[in-house]
Amino acid sequence: MGATEIGESGVVGRVSLRSVINEAVERLQAAGVPSPRADAEQLAAHLLGVERTRLALVPLVDPVLVEDYRALVDRRAQRIPLQHLTGVAAMGQIDLAVGPGVFVPRPETELLFAWALAYLETLPHDHQPIVVDFCTGSGALALAVAHARPDAQVHAIEIDPAALRWARRNADDRIADGDTPITLYADDVTDPNLLTELNGKVDLLLSNPPYIPEGAVLDPEVADHDPHLALFGGPDGLDVIRKMAPNIARLLRPGGATAIEHDDSNGSALAALLTETGDFADVVEHPDLAGKPRFVVATRT
Repeated sequence: MGATEIGESGVVGRVSLRSVINEAVERLQAAGVPSPRADAEQLAAHLLGVERTRLALVPLVDPVLVEDYRALVDRRAQRIPLQHLTGVAAMGQIDLAVGPGVFVPRPETELLFAWALAYLETLPHDHQPIVVDFCTGSGALALAVAHARPDAQVHAIEIDPAALRWARRNADDRIADGDTPITLYADDVTDPNLLTELNGKVDLLLSNPPYIPEGAVLDPEVADHDPHLALFGGPDGLDVIRKMAPNIARLLRPGGATAIEHDDSNGSALAALLTETGDFADVVEHPDLAGKPRFVVATRT
């Protein structure tokens, strides 16, 4: 169990947190968890209600907390997503509630979000920026934009009722924290009648759509816990994107931009798809932190 304090009565007292975390790292490593040290520390920080960087300031913990911690670690070893155990995922400067029934936002999408904020900075100040988020899931991109740019008018689309419930919960939480409200729609991003009132008015359209090719081998955290409706995009992963491309072109104002996340196996294919429509220019592929193709940006001609 690691180092412990033993009182004069012989009763076991508080336990070394570092030794308990090291034990958890070994448990998670043996279970094949990709980031055992980070996950073990994040679970400890979650239980203690502190930042992960401040764990060193908590040298000893009560045995009851150790029991709760080991129970959490056991669940993570069963490959239940870390974010389902903590109930939280981050995007930009905000935290989002997540759990069963909604896609867990990934760190890779932070790069697309950063690009989006930089693009919004280039817009003239003669109108309120209009931003649309296709396949919003938990509301991650839409709500992160609304937080960072309270002057923006943000619209978010989601077809899955379970995911939409999470998005509404997160939207309500952000309103309670003082953010500009977004507008949520229970709708299909491939519907040609979607958001017709915004035709030719949208400055920026973002999307992290279902893009994994069918038959791809996935980690248990994804395959067993993320909703399949949010994951798979047909044989090559581009089915949903193909069908929503005309809507993107219809909604964007001339010179407006789109940024679409994609599977690392189809980056060039997505760039070619947007180019071949004739509706987009300045099509650029962007890599993730590992150097793999991750999202494509393009400008409406």
